[in-house]
Amino acid sequence: MSVVVIAYNDAALIGSAVRSALAQGDAVTEVVAVDDCSSDGTAAVLDQLATTEPRLRVVRRAENSGGCGTPRNDGIAAATGAYVMFLDSDDVLPPGAVEALLAAAEKHGTEVTVGRAVRRELPAGRDVRWQPGLYREAAVYESPEDEPALLHDTLCVNKLYRRDFLTGRHIRFPDGKFVYEDFVFTARVYAAAPRVAVVPELVYIWHVRRAAAQVSLSLARTDVANWQARITAHTEAVEAFRAAGRPALAAACRTKFVDYDLCLYLRELRVRDAAYRARWWELTRAHLAGFEPAELAAAAAPARWLAGVVLAADEPRDLDRLSQLAADPARLTPPYATAGSAPVWADDLVDVTLDGVEALPADRLPVTVDATLLAGRRGILKLRVHELYGRLAAAGAPTSADVEFVPRDGGESALTVTAPLGESDGGWSGQVPVPLARLAAAGGRGTQIWDLRVRLNTPAGPGAHTTARARAAGLRRTAVPGSRYGVLLVQPYRTSSGSLAVRLAPGVQGAFGVVGGKLRRLARTARPRRR
Repeated sequence: MSVVVIAYNDAALIGSAVRSALAQGDAVTEVVAVDDCSSDGTAAVLDQLATTEPRLRVVRRAENSGGCGTPRNDGIAAATGAYVMFLDSDDVLPPGAVEALLAAAEKHGTEVTVGRAVRRELPAGRDVRWQPGLYREAAVYESPEDEPALLHDTLCVNKLYRRDFLTGRHIRFPDGKFVYEDFVFTARVYAAAPRVAVVPELVYIWHVRRAAAQVSLSLARTDVANWQARITAHTEAVEAFRAAGRPALAAACRTKFVDYDLCLYLRELRVRDAAYRARWWELTRAHLAGFEPAELAAAAAPARWLAGVVLAADEPRDLDRLSQLAADPARLTPPYATAGSAPVWADDLVDVTLDGVEALPADRLPVTVDATLLAGRRGILKLRVHELYGRLAAAGAPTSADVEFVPRDGGESALTVTAPLGESDGGWSGQVPVPLARLAAAGGRGTQIWDLRVRLNTPAGPGAHTTARARAAGLRRTAVPGSRYGVLLVQPYRTSSGSLAVRLAPGVQGAFGVVGGKLRRLARTARPRRR
């Protein structure tokens, strides 16, 4: 089989990518590295590797294509293996990836074989599973229609393709400067009705470098042009299904847009400037207006409620509330309006009904738990749980809340505190001490960031779970004196989706590290961006 690696000005990382492909063993008969006319030392790195590795072939483009699609197309054309797989120059294949994919492809005779990928946050090394629901167990599908959830995985890199399937059906990536080219390619692949095998093994490590001078497309969402490009790619994906006579997949593709893409951008909309918001709202309303009612209705609650608000309002509104509902897990914040007895978005938007809220299971209720962390020698966490159209009381009024402090960079929770709850003004409230020094000790040296997860407890057992919503009154940086560190800098803050997180900087060095980190972030924002 052939592994196609594409690179542009990535001399520092291309070697690791190529070596990870070669290390897969004899199953990889060749690695085709396509240099998209790099101007740094990428070509020299590839030439040096090729002198000692006969399985490496280098393809050089005479001019830069401006995107990822064209060099991948060049790689398909140059490949000679029975199967082909794609790898980006800043990512790696884990050991055993090709073996797992190839074994399933040959056993089941499938044209496409897909496996588990993770987003690895660097430099911390925290792994976040990509579309975990798809890869819990092995499966074989006679057609993508048998499992429309496959459309949620738009990556092209965690998949093994039979090369004669791609060439025989003339399936290629969009050429040139086309953002989200893998959306369209994946749609073209599935529109051709391949048999698909799924393996639960890890087959791709997608490196995420948020501090890089130029972040990846998936993180470059601060320009509204990125959203416009995503809509364009999604539109072409839907058209690929329609042109192939697969209306069910076209409809599923649109529903996926509501379930995933819309939520991803809405949770960040409140932090964008007014011009971005206005243009984003205009583009999104125009796009959603072309959806069939059934395509919107098929989206999960609360995603379909979000789409309803955007379609019903002429201009941006309720952005903080929308971002909370688009978060994962979702939070529906007050006010809780009704039209008659039906839950609705707002008194002035009664046409947007919150249909299905009465049928959601307890662990999927978009419950809101307000949280305030008061820092001192003994931290105090105050909680307020909001009732949700009577659902919490009906399921058993919460008697307490377990709050886990989970490290942002991965790992198990280091501290759990339990706050007793009592009825309070149409909801429940309580407070609990938080041993901040002990939490800092569990995190080790240096600056730490902790997320808060909340699980409500009822007389019948565990209830709804969510993250804590930050209240502005509790977001004050405090220097706490103590015998262990001398000083502990405590900074509760609000994330982009409105959740409460806490930054701890133990000791004088930690406090200076927080200030230095802020200055470095400011410096990065002033640097010019590359393509």
